[in-house]
Amino acid sequence: MGLPIDAINNRSETDFVELLGEIFEHSPWVPQLVYPLRPFTDRDALHRAMAAAVRQAPELQRMALLCSHPELAGKEAAAGSLTDASRREQAGAGLDQCSAAELQRIKALNQAYRDKFEFPFIIAVSGLDKLQIIAAMERRLANRREDEFATALGEVEKIAHIRLAAMIDG
Repeated sequence: MGLPIDAINNRSETDFVELLGEIFEHSPWVPQLVYPLRPFTDRDALHRAMAAAVRQAPELQRMALLCSHPELAGKEAAAGSLTDASRREQAGAGLDQCSAAELQRIKALNQAYRDKFEFPFIIAVSGLDKLQIIAAMERRLANRREDEFATALGEVEKIAHIRLAAMIDG
């Protein structure tokens, strides 16, 4: 069971930012920007405000947000340094159960993707398995940078929505 929206709305700014600072991976600036917009009527209103704050942020800040995301089944996973949310999400998609060949393929795709787009491949893995994720990596490598930047930000919004749904009641 999650927190009621009133418990979110009634927090001090410090507590609000601390609680929501990982909804957008390593980006406490997002809840800092939306704190003055309280009260939110529900979880979706909070998500819309946070997503709008990201969309209105300067491109450099949006790029930093993308770059704050870990690679899928990458060095952070191997080192055990993923955030709790990222670890759960990747494990839920089976990325912690990859064969050596699958890990090598993901590593090569991660590198090709980063070389082309200058940020890590990001996808909301909820409901996907590792083969679907690999296929999406292969498919999205054909995108133009502008299109992929927008796609990656859209995936970040999906991830944030999933994380808020796990934390906050309707």
